[in-house]
Amino acid sequence: MSQPDALPADWQSGSFALRLMTPDGPVAFALQAGEAFDMTPAFGTVSGWLNTEDPVAAIHARGVPVALDLPAALANAHHAARDAAQPWLLAPIDLQVIKAAGVTYVRSMLERVIEERCRGDASQAEAIRAEVRAIIGDDLANLIPGSPEAMQVKATLVEKGWWSQYLEVGIGPDAEIFTKGPVLSAVGPGAKVGVHPVSRWSNPEPEAVMVVNAQGRIVGATLGNDVNLRDVEGRSALLLGRAKDNNAACALGPMIRLFEEGFALEDVRQAELTLDITGRDGFALHDQGRIGAISRDPADLVGQMIGAHHQYPDGAVLFLGTPFSPSKDRGAPGMGFTHHPGDIVRIATPRLGVLENEVDRTDSCPPWGTGIGALMASLARRGYPA
Repeated sequence: MSQPDALPADWQSGSFALRLMTPDGPVAFALQAGEAFDMTPAFGTVSGWLNTEDPVAAIHARGVPVALDLPAALANAHHAARDAAQPWLLAPIDLQVIKAAGVTYVRSMLERVIEERCRGDASQAEAIRAEVRAIIGDDLANLIPGSPEAMQVKATLVEKGWWSQYLEVGIGPDAEIFTKGPVLSAVGPGAKVGVHPVSRWSNPEPEAVMVVNAQGRIVGATLGNDVNLRDVEGRSALLLGRAKDNNAACALGPMIRLFEEGFALEDVRQAELTLDITGRDGFALHDQGRIGAISRDPADLVGQMIGAHHQYPDGAVLFLGTPFSPSKDRGAPGMGFTHHPGDIVRIATPRLGVLENEVDRTDSCPPWGTGIGALMASLARRGYPA
């Protein structure tokens, strides 16, 4: 296998989980030190495999060595060039619940406050952005959520009439954790991502994503795009489901990098994400942000997601929140950024690879048609464990 741009820079020395669609149905694959293994005969699903005590050791112990043209499968994942008779990469999870944490970076927290104050009207954003920063500044980056210092800031903001539900979850004791989409609804690399046409103010949310087993242990990481409708959420936080959970509005991939010697949670904390958006209109945006600038540690967020009060028997993935809130004007001054159909969104970090997708309307993206029942029927038909 050659090294296409979408692969992690050091893919030949790591262990990865991926899913492929084949003419016979979806399969769970492992990649270890550049060699491919079919995990489907032993486990049926990526979820079943990653719920074992040692997913990395299970690759050689229970995987079936196979030949895999990974560059071809990556190329075939592109929606416009797909040959259904050949394998292509899917989102690398199956039965895991898709969860997300919001307002975990100061930058995105301030943007959420701005959305709320705008009531979804993007034309007011720049003026309110300046007003918010004049009151709050950027020093919230050093606050530990839930700490006495954070509670003092909260008291000051309440006194000034500027308290917000977004500041509450940004610096208060409890994180915002919500369900991004149904099980199996995520799209993979090369697929279209969807923006509901009702929205006039939308953006990507590039994020690191924790992969968590049923016991609450983080077993790996991948990249994700938590597509968001800023005007819809800005009208009311009670519209979060409409803003977040739409056809093809969740992308994951290209693969899960499993934690082992040489790659661990600390490597994710130290990683830098880059975001590139290019449009058919010539618009281009480049941004970058450190995952470690997060205000709540990934382990703390996972601990708030799963535990004695909330279980996920098939495991879960958790979007950590985005360090990006694109505000570069696209059109009239002061109107900020919004997606156009045809935008190419590229999210990257060297050790997790590249997740690239093209934006379209949600009703123009392929409809989601393969749910849990279809997956179980496919595994049973092929004689694999469910």
